[in-house]
Amino acid sequence: MGYSSEELLICVIARLLEGVDHIAVGVSSPIPGSAALLQRALSDGATRVTVLNSRHLQALNDGVTELFDMAAQGRIGAFFLSGGQIDGSGNINLVGVGDYPQMKVRWSGSFGSALLYYLVPKVILFRDEHTRRTMVEKVDFISAPGTSEEGIHRPGGPHALVTNLCVFSFDKAKARFCLETIHPGHTLEEVLDNTGFEFDRPDTVPQTPVPEPERLNLLRGSLAQHVADPYPKFAARVWGV
Repeated sequence: MGYSSEELLICVIARLLEGVDHIAVGVSSPIPGSAALLQRALSDGATRVTVLNSRHLQALNDGVTELFDMAAQGRIGAFFLSGGQIDGSGNINLVGVGDYPQMKVRWSGSFGSALLYYLVPKVILFRDEHTRRTMVEKVDFISAPGTSEEGIHRPGGPHALVTNLCVFSFDKAKARFCLETIHPGHTLEEVLDNTGFEFDRPDTVPQTPVPEPERLNLLRGSLAQHVADPYPKFAARVWGV
């Protein structure tokens, strides 16, 4: 059974979410959001999913403020972050390129990324552009740090980095990524050529598992309708819903 690149990434992220009781995701993150909904379906509804600003997939009375409170109370198990730049220490940059404050390029800003990076136990970094422009040796501005000094209370932090080429895990003790799998159709040389930071890797890097037929059937069937609520353009493009 064939699959799209989007379906591959959704299934990759869903595997990383196994066992999480409450997943929160933004309304501008259709692939992580679809993965969260897939994991909810696979858990027979045991996994709670909150999609910010969704009409039917959030029960927050005070929006993001309440989400921050829940994270501080340990009631969010997984969240997703990205960045215009991500470096080998897990730092992310959502502010811009160049020397702050006179930057050549400005992005939307950090908002609550640093707070959630500190508090949510399983933060999955996701970027669908894996190039030396995005995967850099050192970010120009640290919106949220990947690690903290000893003695700082930090239950949360980076768990993995998923890109359009591969999957990295993150070793907090080493403050360093390790290449776990490479997606079908891509090679180690391609990952090395497009990554600006150094990382660990096994002697033989496995291939990312392809999506199982039952998961694809679920995605393309009833789940596509649920995805279309917070992500209508994405559902229409990928599944014609």
